[in-house]
Amino acid sequence: MPRNFLFLLGSTRADGNTEALARLAAEQLPAGDTARWLRLADVDLPVFRDRSHTDQSDLAAPTGDAATLLDATLDATDLVIASPLYWYSVSTPVKHYLDHWAGWLRTPGLDFRRRMAGRTLWGVTVLAGGDLSTADPLVGTLRNSAAYMGLHWGGVLLGSATLPGEIAQDTEAAARAKTFFGSTPLSAAPGSATPA
Repeated sequence: MPRNFLFLLGSTRADGNTEALARLAAEQLPAGDTARWLRLADVDLPVFRDRSHTDQSDLAAPTGDAATLLDATLDATDLVIASPLYWYSVSTPVKHYLDHWAGWLRTPGLDFRRRMAGRTLWGVTVLAGGDLSTADPLVGTLRNSAAYMGLHWGGVLLGSATLPGEIAQDTEAAARAKTFFGSTPLSAAPGSATPA
């Protein structure tokens, strides 16, 4: 069955190493699969307001860019968070996007969690230095988000680079990119902890 991939670019810079690695992996998608790319820094999301312990009767469906992002999220079978490692976790635009998941969970009539269940969440990140374990907090953020939402977990494609374009020298990451989206996702049991 063809898959619809949504690549969510989390860098605040265009054409960075993480994006290059994600595009290399996307080149390997089978014929029939589709890929849509959204740069989160260019999406005009409203400031996230946590309404979890307040009156939510006036919550309404998102509009504008937030609605576009929500629709793209729900249209995808596979979500790919392509975020460089910033302070050992996801970038600010990615965190803002995930915060909006918490709002969409509470939006009346949206049924966001049920509609998201069964999709697959993947990650792509490039970090400076050779110790890939420094990305463990980022991996944990995405893996735990997948579990909470009942998503399948595809894993994270990791690369190492510092300067622009340097990811081309990481031959191990390039080799992993060629088979990354062909790997079998792990089922993620719904988590018990509430993210927000």
